[in-house]
Amino acid sequence: MPYEITTRVVILGAGPAGLTLGNLLHARQVPCVVVDKFEREELVSRTRAGLLEYRTVETVRRMGLADRLLKEGHRHTGCEFRFTGQRSYTDFSELYDGRSHHVYPQQEVVADLLDGLVAAGGDVRLGVAAERLEQTDDGVTVHLADGSVVHAEFAAGADGQHGVARASTPPGATTEYEMVHEFQWLTLIAAAAPSAEWTIYAQHERGFAGHLLRSDTFTRFHLQVPVGDTVEDWPDERIWDELRARLAHPGWTLHEGPVTSKNMLDMRSRVAEPMQYGRVFLLGDAAHIISPSGGKGLNLAVADAVELDRVLAEHDAGTATLGAYSTRRVPDVWKAQEFSHALLHMMHTYPDEAPSAAFRQRLQQSRLWQLANSPAYARNFAASYIGPSPVGG
Repeated sequence: MPYEITTRVVILGAGPAGLTLGNLLHARQVPCVVVDKFEREELVSRTRAGLLEYRTVETVRRMGLADRLLKEGHRHTGCEFRFTGQRSYTDFSELYDGRSHHVYPQQEVVADLLDGLVAAGGDVRLGVAAERLEQTDDGVTVHLADGSVVHAEFAAGADGQHGVARASTPPGATTEYEMVHEFQWLTLIAAAAPSAEWTIYAQHERGFAGHLLRSDTFTRFHLQVPVGDTVEDWPDERIWDELRARLAHPGWTLHEGPVTSKNMLDMRSRVAEPMQYGRVFLLGDAAHIISPSGGKGLNLAVADAVELDRVLAEHDAGTATLGAYSTRRVPDVWKAQEFSHALLHMMHTYPDEAPSAAFRQRLQQSRLWQLANSPAYARNFAASYIGPSPVGG
């Protein structure tokens, strides 16, 4: 039955950003409601990546929702880089004060955050889409598909790049910077045990290949493929042939198994500035899209939520303006974009027809050499890869 309610903050989207913000606000006893078009079963079953930065793990731990993450997730401390017949392992944790990543699928993060918020008595309304968002000087109104209406003082748009929050921003209110990358990835998950206890990035004359941890029985792989290829161009046999060739190293064995999912990734990046319009704040994919290189998307979304909660608290205390949210977040977003872009270009193969292809490949080899031989370069890379300290920590 349609309803009409009033709250302080309406949160559009029950992904990592929306649920993190919901938990933080609820813990401070700030009235809020989370709305999402998907039911719980759909939210927690959508396969996603899950390389969690140090600050993301600490954020979930501070909320008291990290028990399963710390028990079932895998601590990830370094990466192996393969190039020109060489292999080099970099221990990022050793370089960066013992800090590390955790490998824990995004859908499991969503399940923990969602269940934690519901158990704490948070207001979560699933299975109904937001269709329209209206803003006035006094607040926002969200109209849902079933005829329900939510009135709030603020709206947190964590509903993705195609959601109503981004769509509600009038032309000219934000500037969007976008880049379509010159590479294309086929990404897949195979029912195969990991072939190493760490991530492997391989630069090969036939293109980049990545081996990424997922669980004890499943592994994620990335393959650079020609731009314009489709999933149909890549039957399983061809995939395994390429992975064997590009990841090959004497004495190392690639574990193979049934491919359970595969798709082509949209390799583009986008940043909206500012990440706010009036009383509507943009979080996660609504504010920025980043290439999957380096696994920064989920982590930026959670950091957005942490910062918005802090700014709203400071706004109430009279120590910050609402504009502080975007002012503080934009530099961090661009730092992640720069790292992701640099890693993308450090490992991929440029087609012969690409401008200055041979020169750029030599620059790439220089970066890989510095990562293996320059402690200062490697430490800076490690800090960017593992991510900064959480706010307040």
